Amino acid sequence: MMRVIATLAVLLGLAVSAAADDLRGTGDLGIVIERASGSIAIVDTTNHAILGRVEGLGDVSHASAVYSRDERYVYVFGRDGGLTKIDMLTRKIVDRVVQSGNAIGGAISDDGRLIAVSNYEPGGVKVFNAETLDLVADIPAVYGKAGARSKTVGLVDAPGRRFVFSLWDAGETWIVDFSTGETPQVTKFADIGLNPYDGLITGDGRHYLAGLFGEDGLAHIDLWAEPPAPRRILDNYGRGEEKLPVYKMPHLEGWALAGDRFFLPAIGRHEVLAVDARSFEEIGRIKVKGQPVFAVARPDGRQVWVNFALPDNRFIQVIDVPTMTIVHEFEPGPAALHMEFSPRGHEVWISVRDADRVDVYDTRTFAKIAELPAMKPSGIFFTARAHRTGL
Repeated sequence: MMRVIATLAVLLGLAVSAAADDLRGTGDLGIVIERASGSIAIVDTTNHAILGRVEGLGDVSHASAVYSRDERYVYVFGRDGGLTKIDMLTRKIVDRVVQSGNAIGGAISDDGRLIAVSNYEPGGVKVFNAETLDLVADIPAVYGKAGARSKTVGLVDAPGRRFVFSLWDAGETWIVDFSTGETPQVTKFADIGLNPYDGLITGDGRHYLAGLFGEDGLAHIDLWAEPPAPRRILDNYGRGEEKLPVYKMPHLEGWALAGDRFFLPAIGRHEVLAVDARSFEEIGRIKVKGQPVFAVARPDGRQVWVNFALPDNRFIQVIDVPTMTIVHEFEPGPAALHMEFSPRGHEVWISVRDADRVDVYDTRTFAKIAELPAMKPSGIFFTARAHRTGL
């Protein structure tokens, strides 16, 4: 009898062990957007491996993503207005809604319960329950006496169950506050500048910056101020100089805050602007190879990696923050679109769209250490974003 019990115990132990071997955490997972095929590749960042693909996501030509607080679910925002919730472990679609005709990204609230989507058509922001994708609030971006609707851009999460976004057509920034329930309180700031095209929020949730496409400068709102109010910074930074044609809109969501300095792409110029993070005054400019699209800080803030619009989108340049000089330039390949650092910054993953692959580089030696095949890859989003404001 004792032998039978011992044998059963061994078998049960093996079964538990086998089940445990099938388990895994989510901390080293991520996704790569495959823009041509309407799919994502789910990747293991430790082993540089593709674990599987999820298809049926619609138009992901300008897609972005956010993660649930437990990193189990990713929410993908498609250009066709699709909002798709995907289980990172089962690699299956949990739910999907097409909530508008043309969308441009989204955000998740700090408590992980609300998903906001920024829409071009119809202009406005819609907010959904993160668990069920049921509609919570529809906030049309109506402005002016005629009641026109504006495209919305630069949507970010802010502390206190708030979202902040800007209105391209109206030149306004709105704060939407859900702290008291599912009926939001909306605060509107008019005349922030001409054609805000993108926005960012600092990791502490204090500063919101909106880039201006229609004029040289940015709008800044200190969200800790009582009451907050917009002010212009970097006004006329291109004074007296002729702008170049803009081949691709720069992205402030790929912003760089490195130490006590911001590094921002200058519209229509071959420059990255360095800005004091306390005074918001310009402290320098770095001449770069082309028109910068993303200027992204390595997590420790020591380096800023920059990619470019056509005709220079084969190249990446690396800026050393203390000296504000370019210390490395290399050529990953055609259409090097997006850069994503590992959480502690020892590696960077770069999508090389027109070569159908993702490259992984060591950020200390700049050596390429891995290649992964991908179908026209663009955005790369790791699960560590779940724990960072504004990402």
